[in-house]
Amino acid sequence: MKPDLRAETNKHGIFLDRELSQLAFNRRVLAQAEDASVPLLERLRYLCIVSSNLDEFFEVRVASLLAAASVDGAPAEHPALTANLRRICDECHELVKQQYDILNAEVLPQLQEAGVHLLRHNQRNDAQRAWVKDYFEREVRPLLTPIGLDPAHPFPQVVNKSLNFIVQLSGKDAFGRGTAIAIVKAPRVLPRVIRLPGELSDQGGDSFCLLSSIIHAHIGDLFAGRDVTAYSQFRVTRDSDLWVDEDEVKNLRQALKGELQGRQFGTSVRLEVAKNCPPELSQFLLDQFSLDNSRLYRVDGPVNMVRLTEIINHVQHPELRFPPYYPGQAYKVANADIFATLRQHDILLHHPYQSFQTVIDFVRAAALDPHVVAIKQTIYRTGMNSDLMESLIVAARGGKEVTVIVELMARFDEEANINWADKLEQAGAQVVYGVVGLKTHAKVALVIRREDTGLRYYAHLGTGNYHPTTTKLYTDFGLLTSHPEIGNEVNEVFMHLTSLAKPQKLTHLWLAPLALQNEIIKAIRNEAKIARAGRPGRIIAKMNALVDESVIRALYAASKDGVKIDVIVRGACTLKPGVPGLSENIRVRSIIGRFLEHSRIYYFRNDLAHDVYLASADWMSRNLFRRIEVAFPVLDRVLKRRVIAEGLNPYLKDNSNAWELEPTGHYQRRRPRGKQAVFSAQHYLMHTLGTPDGDGGQ
Repeated sequence: MKPDLRAETNKHGIFLDRELSQLAFNRRVLAQAEDASVPLLERLRYLCIVSSNLDEFFEVRVASLLAAASVDGAPAEHPALTANLRRICDECHELVKQQYDILNAEVLPQLQEAGVHLLRHNQRNDAQRAWVKDYFEREVRPLLTPIGLDPAHPFPQVVNKSLNFIVQLSGKDAFGRGTAIAIVKAPRVLPRVIRLPGELSDQGGDSFCLLSSIIHAHIGDLFAGRDVTAYSQFRVTRDSDLWVDEDEVKNLRQALKGELQGRQFGTSVRLEVAKNCPPELSQFLLDQFSLDNSRLYRVDGPVNMVRLTEIINHVQHPELRFPPYYPGQAYKVANADIFATLRQHDILLHHPYQSFQTVIDFVRAAALDPHVVAIKQTIYRTGMNSDLMESLIVAARGGKEVTVIVELMARFDEEANINWADKLEQAGAQVVYGVVGLKTHAKVALVIRREDTGLRYYAHLGTGNYHPTTTKLYTDFGLLTSHPEIGNEVNEVFMHLTSLAKPQKLTHLWLAPLALQNEIIKAIRNEAKIARAGRPGRIIAKMNALVDESVIRALYAASKDGVKIDVIVRGACTLKPGVPGLSENIRVRSIIGRFLEHSRIYYFRNDLAHDVYLASADWMSRNLFRRIEVAFPVLDRVLKRRVIAEGLNPYLKDNSNAWELEPTGHYQRRRPRGKQAVFSAQHYLMHTLGTPDGDGGQ
C-alpha cells in the first residue's frame, strides 16, 4: 500500500511534500524497469538509475532533514519533521524492496535466458570456481587488509558508499585473544563486476561475477586458524553536501579542494547490509555509525546496485538495448560561415534529437577565427573530457580574450570543474567563480567578432549543460543568435558576474536572482488579468521541478480566474492540481522515457503574442534566489512555433510515457483510450528530427 503523499507538515494543506514527490519520481523511473516492452539491459539501467538517485537523495535531502531535526548532533523535539522523516523512511524502504524484487524476479532471470549470467557462488561450476579462486589469489587478496577489532585496532574509517564486509569469528586470534569482529574493505581500485573468460561462460553467453561474491566465497581464507561464523557486505551513505564559509575563505578553489576529501567522511545517514546479515552484526554497525534501526536497509543483492552498470557496458547484444539513435544536425559548420548564417537568421537546436556538435563547432570556429577577439562562457557541468573546453584553451593560447565563469560548487562535478579551471588559467584565460553564495547555473556563451561595421555579438543560450555525454541523453533546447539586443544583454550578464556591478536594465533576458521570479509571476498574473477580461488565458510550462511556493500561489490564483494551465514536470512537484476552488484548471504531468527530460520552457499566450521563454531555471526557490539563472525569449516566429510544436504539444499528447499527478500526490500512468493510437513524444521527436543512417554527426 503506497503511503498518501499529502504533506501533513504543511499547515496550509495546499502543497505536496517535496521529498515524497521526489520519491514518487523514482517510482516512475522504477516502472520503466518493470515494463516488459523495454529492452532488458535498459531495464537494468533504470534500476541502476534509481539506485544512483536514491544515493543522492540520502546524501543531500535526507542528510539536510536529519540535520534540521537535531541540535549539536543530538535529536531535538521536532514532531512534524520527525513524522515526515518517518514517512520518507517508509517510502524509501518500500521503494528499495520493490527495486530488488524486480532485479531478482524479473531482470536477472530474463537476462540469464538471454545468455547474460550474473553468477553467485552456488551457481558456479567447478571450472568457474577454480578460475574465481585463482582470480581472488592473484588480483584481490594482495590488496585486502582485514582489520580485527580490539583496543589497538579500532573500527576503521569507512568511506562514503564504499563496499565493506563485517566478519564474525570464532576461537582465539594468533595472540590467544577472543577478537570476534573483523572489518574488510574492498579496495576501490578493483572492478566491482568481473567478466569470466569466454570458454567458461555457460552456453556461450556472457558470465560475470560480482567482486562482493568473490570475496564472500573466500573470506574464510583471510583468517587462518579461525572459523567465520557469520559475515555480510555493508555500505554506509554519508552527508555529501559540501559547505564552505564563502565569506571567510580567500580562495574558493583551494577551500573546495580540501572539502572534497572531507565529503567521503560526512555524517552517516544510511546503512545497507545483505538481507541475511545477522541482527547482532547489523546492530553493531548501526551503533558504530550512530544510526537507528530505521536507517538500516537489508537488500537481496549487491549493496550498490549502481555497479551493475558495468554489466551493461560489457555486454554487446544489441537486441538487449534500445536501437541506436542518430541525431539530426540542424546546421553543419564549415570554417566561419556559421557567423554569416547567424547574421541572416537564428538557429534553434533541440537536443538530443539534433546534434550538439553544432555548438561545439560554433565555439571551435570562434577559437580559430582571426576576426574573433573575445569568447565568454559559463560552465556548470562539462565532464572530464570536453572538446568545447579544449577549444577555449586553444582560443586563450591564440591570444583571444577568453573569460570563463566556472561554477566550482556544481554538486558532484566539483573536481572536474576545478581541473578545467586550472587548465584554463594555465592557458591564459580569465577564470572567475561567479558570485559568492550563488551558483552560476546559467548556460550562456558569447563570441565577440570584429567586422566591417564594428564589434558584433554572437551568442549561444541553452537550457542544458555544456557536457558531451548529457547532451546525448538529456532533452534540451539551445539558441544560436546574433540578435544585437540579446547579445548586448548576454554581455551585460557577464559584466555583472565578473565585476559584481549591478547590470543595466535587461529588456529581453530574465535574470535570477534579481528579476526572474518577479517576471514569471508578472507573466502569470497577466494571463489571469486577460482571463478576467473574458479572453482566453493559457500557460504551459515544462521543467524539472516545481516547488517555489510564491509561483505556485500565483498559478493557483490564475486557475481561479479561469486560466488553463498545463505543467510538465519531470521530478518533484509540490503543486496540487485539480482541487476544486484552488486548482481545478491546472493539470500536471510527468514524462519518463528513453531520454531524461531536462528542458525548461515557459509559454504564455498573452493575447496571441505567444510568448516563449527557454531557461536554465526550474521553478524552485534555489533557482530563483540562490543561483544565477537566465531565461531568454525566442523572438523568431518560426522558431517560436518550433518550440511549441516540439517541446510542449507532443508532451501534452503523450499517452505512452506520461504520468498525471492527482491531488493526493499519486501519479497515474496515461494509457490510450478506446481506439486512440499510442503516442510517445520522445519517439515522435526521434522520428521527426533524427537521421536513419547516422549522418547527424554526434
